[in-house]
Amino acid sequence: MELSCVAESWPIRGRFAISRGEKTEAQVIVATIRDGAHQGRGECMPYSRYGESVESVQDQMASVKSEIENGVGREKLQKLLPAGAARNALDCALWDLETKRSGKTIWELVGIQAPQPKPTAYTISLDTPEKMAAGAAEAAKTFSLLKIKIGTDDEGRLAAVRNAAPQARLIVDANEGWNESDLEANVRLCESAGVELIEQPVPAKHSNILKNVRTSILLCADESAHTSDDIQKVAENFGAVNVKLDKAGGLTEALKMIEKAKEAGLAIMVGCHVSTSLSMAPATVVAQYADYVDLDGPLLLERDREPAIGYRDGQIFPTTPDLWG
Repeated sequence: MELSCVAESWPIRGRFAISRGEKTEAQVIVATIRDGAHQGRGECMPYSRYGESVESVQDQMASVKSEIENGVGREKLQKLLPAGAARNALDCALWDLETKRSGKTIWELVGIQAPQPKPTAYTISLDTPEKMAAGAAEAAKTFSLLKIKIGTDDEGRLAAVRNAAPQARLIVDANEGWNESDLEANVRLCESAGVELIEQPVPAKHSNILKNVRTSILLCADESAHTSDDIQKVAENFGAVNVKLDKAGGLTEALKMIEKAKEAGLAIMVGCHVSTSLSMAPATVVAQYADYVDLDGPLLLERDREPAIGYRDGQIFPTTPDLWG
């Protein structure tokens, strides 16, 4: 067994802005595990919000290199590394390697008989109302669900987007940008714009204030929910949970999150960072269980890796073995 980890940079088309900053490239790490005859790959994106960097994630991978090369499996990996980007790439590489060794697809391994394409949201980056409206009008030609990045002073932005895409379903993502003083007003603003889901409106440490919000809009945990251990607390404050492989630390834990979330009566969203099709591929497994799919990461890049995940008519298609799984 041999493990290699390579950092890559993928240019973003234009810029990508959220309430806590912007970027022009996606920095990812690809883990490859080879056994001589076969290889498995997994991709992750280190996220500074969780104290991660390319260097720290590479160090984490290096710390378990000997165990991986001695044949450690997915379940043992869960104990060797905490949830996060490093474990995600390694976990997904082990899943991919198992499919190649067994001659079975990922769908056979997880027990999904006939995976289906799923409508995915398309993200409108935080910008001026005019630019967001133009982006929404263009995206709505293909995508029925738009995800709007917002921050503060958003009345003009939401109104502009709604006017530009009157038929689109809207979800918004505040990325922890609201607080107790503006929460109520922002929720009412979203109601007036016909928003159906708000993702992580307040900082994770203040999620308990959401208990007092009365709204028909579904409130969805993102930064507040990393693993299955968080689901019980999430259910006290939110109606939905965003499952991301980079937070959960891989597909293995993501599947456990889905099981617990369903037991708790939560709606399920599957999300991503801006990254390539190699990141989206295992997330299409989670998408089969999701009520909301937000897997547009590669569409925000200048270019994607080949082979790429399939997108058509606003839908993301299940992964195929030539890419992953």
